[in-house]
Amino acid sequence: MLRAPVWLAQLSLIILALATPAGAWGQGLPSFAPLNPISTSRSGLYYQPLREPAPGRWVTSMALDYASIIELNEMSEANYVLDSEVLRMSLGLSRDLGERSFLMLEASAGGAYAGFMDGFLDWYHGALGIRMTPRESRPRDRFLYEITLPDGRAVQRARSNLFLDDFRVGLGFRPRPGLQTVVSVTVPTSTGPSGYGRGVPSLSLLNTMGGLVSPRVHYEGSLDFGFTPATGSLARLQRELFLAVTSGFRVMVWGRNSVWANLFYHSPYYHGTTLPSLDRRELSLDFGWVVQTHKGGEWRVGLTEDLEPGGPGVDLIFRVGRSF
Repeated sequence: MLRAPVWLAQLSLIILALATPAGAWGQGLPSFAPLNPISTSRSGLYYQPLREPAPGRWVTSMALDYASIIELNEMSEANYVLDSEVLRMSLGLSRDLGERSFLMLEASAGGAYAGFMDGFLDWYHGALGIRMTPRESRPRDRFLYEITLPDGRAVQRARSNLFLDDFRVGLGFRPRPGLQTVVSVTVPTSTGPSGYGRGVPSLSLLNTMGGLVSPRVHYEGSLDFGFTPATGSLARLQRELFLAVTSGFRVMVWGRNSVWANLFYHSPYYHGTTLPSLDRRELSLDFGWVVQTHKGGEWRVGLTEDLEPGGPGVDLIFRVGRSF
């Protein structure tokens, strides 16, 4: 379980030793937060990119993430099925409080649906030579989210067309160029069914480092720690302390066009359920295309793929974002 964060952290330190402070270099890598309800209902950790100073004005970011999820764990004493499509729309605001500090606010809304993408994803994975066995055993575009635990308890979650997510507040510090720390708190404002919001406040410490490896290549990595109190019917099986490690690049291709790729590791969310999708780590690759506008804003289009079968990552997330 510890190998992935250790080698990611080592890679980050090696690259940062070779990097120089980025200065004003766009807006770095896009933010990334897990979308699986198993993840979002437990941890407040996410990837927070370096924020360039913007004195005297609010910086606004909008994002839409849409994911298809199929997870099927059939164990001897426990079972877990999540077959859903999940939506998240978020609005973020940030503003400098001083030369080295800033405030961040984020509100988001989500939904969980039976969906419409199963046929397309069967073709997509087939074109890549990937066989999704769990998807073959489920009817297309049908919602199911249920957990049966080793002690015999059964937990079912409902779908919902649209609901508010937990509200996030962050206070950031920039002790020097290329180094940033954000203290982030989520407030339990979710109006969704049980199993989608955290139900309690969460606390995160997000440490991001970055710099220019070359004039066209920008690197960012992060080491993040989180705490969310256990709550609800699964409290006995929930972890409360979490770790996230990221490592990624943004490469300027031509003009104002860039590509990015960011590897995201998150420690396990549960323990003792015997279900791999709950008890194992998450490892995802977020990647895509960025176009910077003449006024300094950005348009982003991307995808996120789960790299490890059996963990809580999402099969495929379609991402669209705008900042200005």
